[in-house]
Amino acid sequence: MAETLTVDTGPAGQETQDGKRPRSVRVVLLALMITMMLAMLDNMIIGTAMPTIVGELGGLEHLSWVVTSYTLATAASTPLWGKLGDMYGRKGVFMASIVLFLIGSALSGMAQDMGQLIGFRAVQGLGAGGLMVGVMAIIGDLIPPRERGKYQGMMAGVMALAMIGGPLVGGTITDHWGWRWAFYINLPLGVVALAAISVVLHLPRKRSQARIDYLGAGLLTVGITAIVLVTTWGGTEYAWDSAMIMELVAIGVVALVGFVFWQTKAAEPVVPLHIFRSRNFTLMSVIGFITGFVMFGATLFLPLYQQSVQGASATNSGLLLLPMLGAMLVTSMVAGRVTTNTGRYKLFPVVGGALMVVGLYLLSTMDTGTSRFTSGVFMAVVGLGMGCLMQITMLVAQNSVEMKDMGVASSSTTLFRTLGSSFGVAVMGALFNNQVQDVMSERAGSLGAKVTEQSAQLDAASLAKLPEAAREAYQHAVSSGTHSAFLLGAVVAVLSLVTAVFVKEVPLKGTGPEAKPAE
Repeated sequence: MAETLTVDTGPAGQETQDGKRPRSVRVVLLALMITMMLAMLDNMIIGTAMPTIVGELGGLEHLSWVVTSYTLATAASTPLWGKLGDMYGRKGVFMASIVLFLIGSALSGMAQDMGQLIGFRAVQGLGAGGLMVGVMAIIGDLIPPRERGKYQGMMAGVMALAMIGGPLVGGTITDHWGWRWAFYINLPLGVVALAAISVVLHLPRKRSQARIDYLGAGLLTVGITAIVLVTTWGGTEYAWDSAMIMELVAIGVVALVGFVFWQTKAAEPVVPLHIFRSRNFTLMSVIGFITGFVMFGATLFLPLYQQSVQGASATNSGLLLLPMLGAMLVTSMVAGRVTTNTGRYKLFPVVGGALMVVGLYLLSTMDTGTSRFTSGVFMAVVGLGMGCLMQITMLVAQNSVEMKDMGVASSSTTLFRTLGSSFGVAVMGALFNNQVQDVMSERAGSLGAKVTEQSAQLDAASLAKLPEAAREAYQHAVSSGTHSAFLLGAVVAVLSLVTAVFVKEVPLKGTGPEAKPAE
């Protein structure tokens, strides 16, 4: 019979005398890891299948919306899922997000044209917004912060596995089963997670008498949508100074200012502003934003550099990131174990920020003569830094709020990281594209400008067709572009280091009588 788990840090949150958690807790954690895998693996798999999808459904001009609709829906719904969990109970809301994600997955697999696929991907994204938030918030309910560090390695492992295995799994599924199974593969995994959570996870039911803050939710959705569209379209679909981008910026600013004002008046605000009175929570939000900025920028440009300049195979693009992701996994496990044993954590954001600055600067020094081994070492330094930050930010953020705000704390931290990734890809991408086009024009003249007229990123087939002189010019251009992008990343990472210095080491909840408050 399943053991009942409670949200407090009493007996249900503690280990048994033999040092192991109750079996029911371990089953729930396994189900949560499967759900996290669903959330992280999806875009990685779909990216590999996109050429085949376009070949069957057509609609190449709308290709970017397959990803954008999913990203928009995920970002916009993330804060709402966190708040709903706080108001009406974590379990039911989390299961609802899984069901919605699976419905979106099934519909996407059955799409008959690009318009349907884009719409169904939005449904899938709405569910995905609650997956990561639900995982983090439920772990926050079940595991006291002092013990939570043990499970950081597990989360980092899932993240690394998704990033490495996603492209490989996506290619294999598409080649052997067809692109529709890139969506259908979510269904059996999701059903397993749903069954385990339904049977084993028991959390107190809640029923809030307050009404949902629909106005706040609407303003936040409009604001986030405008921001994501600006970072997605700016410099690609529209010029940065175009009327469309300026209008979106204005809409975003007005909506977010209105949202902040309304949150001071709402009876049950979507994002209670009082959580930002905690210095640590605010600092972790900033660090999370910067980590997202750096991480997703790095994962975008590193494979491009290795394929274009170092001649690596695009098929194994996920494996190219192994030095960075492996280092991130190891460091995250060490950081979690040390935090659990000592109750101290400030060292990790500081060291992580410093390592990110150093690693990104080293990556910016790569040129056309840099070996794969050297670039792998540089990537490992960045991975060590990110491993110190990825889960510690969530741990400290959750430790900085009351249990009733666990959901909004988790969703806000996740949202800041998501927005950071959008800004990172947009800003670093714009810098990269401009630099590549400038260098190509300089080295290859009108031919170089023509080659990169449509896009500064060429696939392997296009690169192979270029004349030798143009190919060499493009390799120098990509090297110059990655230099600019990573140098910007290093400058931004300095802000993470400075922010980490001001973190106050507040004792982790559930530390027990032996723990002493930090000086």
